[in-house]
Amino acid sequence: MYKKLAAEFIGTFWLVLGGCGSAVIAAAFPELGIGFTGVALAFGLTVLTMAYAIGHISGCHLNPAVSIGLCVAGRFKKEELLPYVISQVLGGIAGAGILYLITTGRADFVIGGFASNGYGVLSPGGYSMIAALITEIVMTMMFLLIIIGSTDERAPSGFAPIAIGLGLTLIHLISIPVTNTSVNPARSTAMAVFAETPALSQLWLFWAAPIIGAIFAGIIYNSIFADKTISK
Repeated sequence: MYKKLAAEFIGTFWLVLGGCGSAVIAAAFPELGIGFTGVALAFGLTVLTMAYAIGHISGCHLNPAVSIGLCVAGRFKKEELLPYVISQVLGGIAGAGILYLITTGRADFVIGGFASNGYGVLSPGGYSMIAALITEIVMTMMFLLIIIGSTDERAPSGFAPIAIGLGLTLIHLISIPVTNTSVNPARSTAMAVFAETPALSQLWLFWAAPIIGAIFAGIIYNSIFADKTISK
C-alpha cells in the first residue's frame, strides 16, 4: 500500500509543479510566454508522463475526483479511497511549495492568485459562480468518462495515457478562462494555500463540483456502457 501512496504523492506533486508551474513561470514570460495553449499542454503532459511512470503501481489517479469516480464505477477499492486522497492533497501542496520557493527567488515576483482556481472576481474571465459550477461538473464528468472508458479492458491496450493526457489538455483549453481549470480538488487546494487572494474561501466549489461530476461519470458509464458480461 505504501508504494501506491508514494506513487500518488509523487504523481500529484508533478502535476501541480508541472502544470501550475508552467502557468506561474512560463505562461506570460515576456515575448516568449507559452500562454493558455502551453499551460493546457503542460497539464496534459504531466498526466501522460505519470500515467506511464506510475500507472502500473497506483493507477495514477493524482486527483481525489478520479479516485471517487473510479470507486463509483467499481474500479477502485473503497477502503483505499481516503489514503489516496490524503496522499494526493499532500503531494499537491508539496508541489505548490516547491513552486513557491522557486518563484519567490525573483525579487520582483508577486504571488497574487498563484494559478489558483476561482469564480467571480477570481475567475480569469470574470465568470459567475454558476458558470464555474457547471463548467467544473461537466468537465470533470467528461474527464472521468475518458478515464473509465480508455481503461476499460475492451479498449485498445496501452493507449489510455494518451487519451487521458489529451483529454485533460482539451479540458484546459476550454475552461482556463472560466475557472483557471480545476477538475482536481488536490490541485485547487495546493495552490489556494499559497495564493494571496481569497482563493481558500472559494475552495468548496472546487471540491464539490469535481466530485459531483466524477460521481455522474461513474453512474453513467456503469449504467450505459459497462459490459455486464465481463466479470470484475
